[in-house]
Parts: sequence; structure tokens; C-alpha cells
Amino acid sequence: MTEKDLDEVVEVERQSFPTPWSKGLFAKELGIPFARAFVAQEKDSGKVVGYLCFWLVDGESHILNLAVHPRRRREGIGTRLLAFGLDYCRGQGVRQITLEVRRSNVKAMSLYRSFQFQPQGVRRKYYTDSGEDAVVMGLDLEKEKFPVIYEPPSQGSKG
Repeated sequence: MTEKDLDEVVEVERQSFPTPWSKGLFAKELGIPFARAFVAQEKDSGKVVGYLCFWLVDGESHILNLAVHPRRRREGIGTRLLAFGLDYCRGQGVRQITLEVRRSNVKAMSLYRSFQFQPQGVRRKYYTDSGEDAVVMGLDLEKEKFPVIYEPPSQGSKG
């Protein structure tokens, strides 16, 4: 993800979440040394159709944000983004990955479970817009193996 992607990233964000991140927040993430952000783009137009943001700190990663444009869901884009991110993390020596997901977001939890993420706890009333709980999920990269199913960055994603 680069600054030139931000308008399209924010559009995906706004269509994906009830309390979307601002363009300024995404821009701030781009300036954080331990933050990583990747986009998935349409092959022909280069239009951003999804993105993944996470932090890498001391052998651990925390997934902050993963979204796919609503019109492009159920095409495997989120799966490829997550697979790319996990492979990237493994290559950086990451051992543990965590994330929070809305309790009601069954589709996202199903995606994470397909990569062997396991529920680790609940953050009560985590989401300020609704008071909804967040399920904390984690993955031990040293124990779990998963197939490489993403396209190389030069074809479908860039960072």
C-alpha cells in the first residue's frame, strides 16, 4: 500500500465497516516502521479491491484490518490476502499472530479458522459503535502449516 492507494482503500473501508478508518489513519499507519500494509488490485485496471494491515513487533504480529470490496467478495481475494500476509510474517520470523473480530462477523471468523486461527478470548463491548464484543483469535505459526495459495505480489498484491 502506498499513499496513492489511500482514496481507493478508504472507499473499500467505508463499504466494509460501520466505523471506518479515516484516510489520515491509514496514512499514519504507512509511516509506522513496524506496520505493514498490502493491497489487492484488479489485474486490468489496478483498482484496489482489498487490503491487509498488520503490525510486526518482536516475533509477533497483530492483524489490524482486512477488507475486500463488497462487490468482490466470495472470489478468494480475502483468502489470498491473508495467505500472503501469513507467509510474509513467517518470512519475517513471526511466531504468533493475533487479531480481533466482531462476534457477529461469522464469515470473517470462518476465514480465520480455515487458517487455523483459534479463539483465545473475548474483549467485552470492544466496538464503540455498537458495544459488540470482539473475539480475540490467535495463530501459532510455529505449529500450524497451511498451503501457499496467494498470487505473487507482482501479479495481484503490492506492499
